[in-house]
Amino acid sequence: MKLALQIRFVLVLCAWTAASTALAPAAEQTESERLNAFFDRVYQEALQRWPEWQTSLGLKDNYDKWNDRSEDRRIEEHEITIRNLIELRAKFDFARLDEAAKLSYRIFERNTEQGILRFPYRHYYYPISHLSGAHKRIPAFLINRHDISTRQDAEDYITRLDGIANVMAQVIQRLKIHADKGIIPPRFVFPKVQGDIAKFLDGAPFENTAADSTLLADFRAKVEGLEIPEADRAKLIEAAERSLLGSVKPAYEDLARYMVDLESRATTDDGVWKFPDGDAYYELALKRRTTTDLSAQEIHDYGLAEVARIHNEMRNLMTATGFAGSLLEFFEFMRSDSSNFYANTDAGRSKYLAEVQKVIAVMQRRIGAYFATTPKAQLTVKRVEPFREKTSPQGFYNSPARYGDRPGAYYVNLYDMALMPKSQLEGLAYHEAIPGHHLQIATAQELDGLPEFRKSGGYTAYVEGWALYAERLGKEMGFYEDPYSDFGRLSWELLRAARLVVDTGIHFKHWTREEAIAYLDQNLPEAHDSNTAAIERYIVWPAQATAYKIGMREILKLRERAKERLGERFDIRAFHQVVLGNGALPLDVLADLVEHWINDQDG
Repeated sequence: MKLALQIRFVLVLCAWTAASTALAPAAEQTESERLNAFFDRVYQEALQRWPEWQTSLGLKDNYDKWNDRSEDRRIEEHEITIRNLIELRAKFDFARLDEAAKLSYRIFERNTEQGILRFPYRHYYYPISHLSGAHKRIPAFLINRHDISTRQDAEDYITRLDGIANVMAQVIQRLKIHADKGIIPPRFVFPKVQGDIAKFLDGAPFENTAADSTLLADFRAKVEGLEIPEADRAKLIEAAERSLLGSVKPAYEDLARYMVDLESRATTDDGVWKFPDGDAYYELALKRRTTTDLSAQEIHDYGLAEVARIHNEMRNLMTATGFAGSLLEFFEFMRSDSSNFYANTDAGRSKYLAEVQKVIAVMQRRIGAYFATTPKAQLTVKRVEPFREKTSPQGFYNSPARYGDRPGAYYVNLYDMALMPKSQLEGLAYHEAIPGHHLQIATAQELDGLPEFRKSGGYTAYVEGWALYAERLGKEMGFYEDPYSDFGRLSWELLRAARLVVDTGIHFKHWTREEAIAYLDQNLPEAHDSNTAAIERYIVWPAQATAYKIGMREILKLRERAKERLGERFDIRAFHQVVLGNGALPLDVLADLVEHWINDQDG
């Protein structure tokens, strides 16, 4: 199979090289203008191939369609990537580009190269897990992305409901392809997926009950906001019910049945070392996620050192609070003392949400002293929907619509308030909202003069590294005034350091799930259930968790280098503008930009 793909690659390469070199540049355009026109064309062509992406941007083209998830589609995308890379190199003279265009060239070339390198490993992930997959994405997408402001929007929603049968058939086919290659989720995943499916199928019209199911409730609420006759509204709701029963329910039941079959082939081996060529895949995954050449062993060792350092900081803070006992005893106190948690009731959840809103509002008022540019896009705080809250993380962020008025959203998981300590509320809000993900991602979307592909691109080490840096920045801005909240900040950083240890432990050192959980239990203040959920996340998303601390480390190193070189001339607002003013970047490219900025100040 690999040989056949390599031959196919060479054939496409040769054919396209011959064709592309015959194309002459347009004399009336500069080289940079021609390059940006190429980027725009590639972006628009890709956008037209992905209906869900269009919807996420706030566009209503292909509003009734789903992405094609077939294997043929993936092969076609690979061939397009190859052609784009060849065209880039054949048609544009790097030396004639201006500096901004050179940066875009480098990023586009890097993205396509890495996409080609990853293609042989395209089956090395789990299409369905307890954290991700079509069974969770479909309802989340319809609820949070598919706006209904016209009758046609409602009809498109219904058409999408009917299309779920094909989507799920493609997902099942993909699961089969992955399984035939030995890529099967660990056994612990399956009961959680079945639980999510059962939760999704709760309520009308799936069951004879007065309560609506998740999607029917969403559709009904949106349609009731339309200014159309009541009879037309009723017809739309009836059509949605028929689609839910006739297409959606059978599709989810098909997935549930196949997952039962697949579970019989699952093992308790958790690391990707169990995959064919798994070690090479993990090395590639680390490079992709961190945008560095750090080895698994180097990342593991750095994690151990950071855990020890943060433990010492915590001991100092513990002493300042007047607590008498060991650090592990203080951890237990923070886990169990009721004062650290809101009540596990609707009232308690409301208080948590209100406090989040307050924290974000205060940060909003102070942010101008540290940032020259802030996004126009609004931010909203939402509770994670019931159908996915049990297996979702504590918090996450959804970007605003590029075209349209949908705000960015910070989702808070309030399923179990015992997993949402008050001490960690500030740090989580700064990470997911401001000055973390919302400020960075919404700012990138609104940048002028950048090719579109750079406004929506993402490098985990940059995006998550920035968000972890934002947590620390809150401390430097004078927040975390309560010592227990400052302990919560350190708890978040400690978790990210421990991730380096356990992710490499699981996927490189062959640790078992139980060994990794035990490490977190012994080193973190989080509850055992939280640590279990964390490890299960790292198992199904290999290398992703290593990006946070590596990214933060690089941003801090760059800032310290700038401070040392510039002295009193160092301006934190200007530094942040350099870091955020070019969209998401690989860490080495970011380092080049900061170095160039420092040299300009020196000049």
